[in-house]
Amino acid sequence: MTSPLKAVIVGAGHRALIYASYAKQYPDELQIVGVADPIEGRRELVARLYNLAPERCYSTADALAAQPRFADVAINGTMDHQHLATSLPLLEAGYDLLLEKPFAISEAQMWTLVDSARAHGRKVMICHVLRFAPFYAAIRQRVLDGVIGDLISVQSVEHVAYHHMSTAFVRGKWARSIDGYASMLMAKCCHDLDLIAWMKSGVRPRSVTSHGSNFQFRPEKAPPGAAARCLGDGVTSLSDCPIEPDCLYSARKHYIDHPDRWSFYVWDGLEHLESPTLDDKIVSLRGDNPYGRCVWACDMDVVDHQVVGIEFEDGATATHAMIGGTAKPGRSIHLVGTLGEIEGFFEEDRFAVRHIDPRPGHEYAEEWVDLDLRAGEEGAHGGGDLRLVADFVRVIRGEAPSISTTTLDDSVAGHLIGFSADRAMQERRLVELAPRER
Repeated sequence: MTSPLKAVIVGAGHRALIYASYAKQYPDELQIVGVADPIEGRRELVARLYNLAPERCYSTADALAAQPRFADVAINGTMDHQHLATSLPLLEAGYDLLLEKPFAISEAQMWTLVDSARAHGRKVMICHVLRFAPFYAAIRQRVLDGVIGDLISVQSVEHVAYHHMSTAFVRGKWARSIDGYASMLMAKCCHDLDLIAWMKSGVRPRSVTSHGSNFQFRPEKAPPGAAARCLGDGVTSLSDCPIEPDCLYSARKHYIDHPDRWSFYVWDGLEHLESPTLDDKIVSLRGDNPYGRCVWACDMDVVDHQVVGIEFEDGATATHAMIGGTAKPGRSIHLVGTLGEIEGFFEEDRFAVRHIDPRPGHEYAEEWVDLDLRAGEEGAHGGGDLRLVADFVRVIRGEAPSISTTTLDDSVAGHLIGFSADRAMQERRLVELAPRER
């Protein structure tokens, strides 16, 4: 029997702990043996979860990498702008990486990381978890099988729910480009751009255009009477915003009425409390917690909607539309080929396969594929999270992975589309993607 892979966690946040949980379910395949995180409480949490000795808990990736290598792989779940600085010493120390997306916040950073992985001969898998969701894997398999012929067009859409938009991209960490985080397109739709590149795997994207703006969350769009904070300052009254009771973006409605929905973002300032109460959370929102701010009084400078157009080297095209602030979240995809088409809705776990039917009285033939997996899936992203880790284990062991795992080049292609789209939007021009010499 093959012994389990030994893994260290670098950046013990929400995403890394989800990937690491594979070791709990499949201890014969993966074992967590170390952690690096600057927050003591998170190091202690991982140590308790995986019975780690104190000498295997480090405050930085550099400190971990400076030790003789004691694991096979690293699960890097640090924040976007930390990926490069934390990954380079790990690659140099001989660790293969499972690296959260987007794996860089600029094209230059991306190539630096790719070049380092190649120079040190290390395997790097990017956490494009939607590839591993049965919904997208089933669609990709039909494309590979030639069911719809040569792919002419890919159209994808993501609707970002109002509570997700306001939490992550208005009040939260991805609200300001100056803070060094990925753009909204790269942070939220890196998955979708990767799916497009994956569906056209092996065909290079040639040019990109894009348009978008912050249409809604601007100071001049604030309703009359809106205050700077939803729940006051803790001195004047419980709620000093007169419109808070009727406001769709009230911090009370988003975070007190739904205290667990975005807890890993909103309540990170309460991590020192073992079980913060609702009163603790109200006090936090009335203090300096950024999630207590009015959405129209934040200093965000990112888009709330964006559309991307892509031309591939073979003449095929693709579009992706991201719209933030919708009532219902959702992803859809529509592929058109020379022999047919596939259209599906991710949250419904079903898609249609259509073919031309020129017989009298007919127009097209349609078959609905209903995966009916959602109720039995574990984890987020349509069951993709832990399937990703399973494939990563297979790749490191030298076993054949699923169709969802490809080379790093496909991840590069999706990232290039995103970086180029943001540049095209900012500069209001078409951006050509020149091939890079290796």
